[in-house]
Amino acid sequence: MLQLSPRYPLAVVITALLQGCAPAPEEPQVANASEPAPAAAQQEVPPLTLNLPGKAEGCQCVEGEEDPARDLTFLERGFDALSKGDHIEAVQYFQRYQRLEDSPEAAWEAGIGIAFASMVSSSPFLDPEASRKSWRRLNKQLTPEMKVHPTSLLMRDALESFAMMDRHITDLENNNATLKEDLEKREEALKRLRELTLGQRGARQ
Repeated sequence: MLQLSPRYPLAVVITALLQGCAPAPEEPQVANASEPAPAAAQQEVPPLTLNLPGKAEGCQCVEGEEDPARDLTFLERGFDALSKGDHIEAVQYFQRYQRLEDSPEAAWEAGIGIAFASMVSSSPFLDPEASRKSWRRLNKQLTPEMKVHPTSLLMRDALESFAMMDRHITDLENNNATLKEDLEKREEALKRLRELTLGQRGARQ
């Protein structure tokens, strides 16, 4: 009897719980009279959904994080194709992504990818001038509210460096052309001076 004594409190508790569950069918009648319970149950649901916006706000703290609602498959495939040097396939992926995702972020990301492919020297789309124009236009379109892919932001920064280097190269080429033109003029002036000098000497003889 002493060994079974610890079990008695559990039995009493279980019995009390079962007895408490017995009059449960009468509770809907009380709920129907005042109907506070369903309203209270419905009010408990919003706090659970309020956690979702909290996560979204937390994600926005990370600069450049993409919108999870967008399908980034083609965009990331374009990045992968660029890393492998397949510029044609990369541009095709960017164009597909821009067609499928109708959003300012997608248009901006695709535009940056295509502009980047137009700046790489080994790309068949090489067009530094067009790439610089696209970069300037897209750089003005980017706003703090837009959450774009971090790789696109890196491409934007790389395009800025490319644009600066290309501008310096263009300036150097223009300076070289000017120096070459000046040198040709000087050589022509020296040639005429020699001819005049030789002519004067011939006339004296």
